[in-house]
Amino acid sequence: MADWIEVGELAPRFELESDSGEKVDLAALQGTPVVLYFYPRDDTPGCTKEACAFRDSHPQWSAGGAKLFGISPDTVESHGKFRDKYQLNFPLLADPDHAVAERYGAWREKNMYGKKSMGIQRSTFLIDAEGKVARVWKRVRVDGHDQQVQEALRDLG
Repeated sequence: MADWIEVGELAPRFELESDSGEKVDLAALQGTPVVLYFYPRDDTPGCTKEACAFRDSHPQWSAGGAKLFGISPDTVESHGKFRDKYQLNFPLLADPDHAVAERYGAWREKNMYGKKSMGIQRSTFLIDAEGKVARVWKRVRVDGHDQQVQEALRDLG
């Protein structure tokens, strides 16, 4: 379990496959603000609510020039079904071995009802155009989170 990536650090580079089968390379996105949100699992109540909130606010994302990506350990196939079921309008990236989640610190020990396990801690990272982490949300609460991220993006300029 790695430490969280913190504000001011260079965002760890990665290349992951998207729900459409395309490779997404973070280094190729330099010059553009990027929002990465890590979520536990496709088509579960909290993850669906979060994805739909980001979907519904997508016009503000694209107008601001930011790129938004959801990342979970689910497969490309699972992501495609989730995207289609909820008409998601941004890419979902497959991190099946959770290597990227580990590099960002989002792969953590979780304790639910006394049972400990490893998994994704719902978290979001705002990366500026220079590739540095501008904002981190750890242990995200879904309600209103999309608005918090939009405000931070506006503050970024």
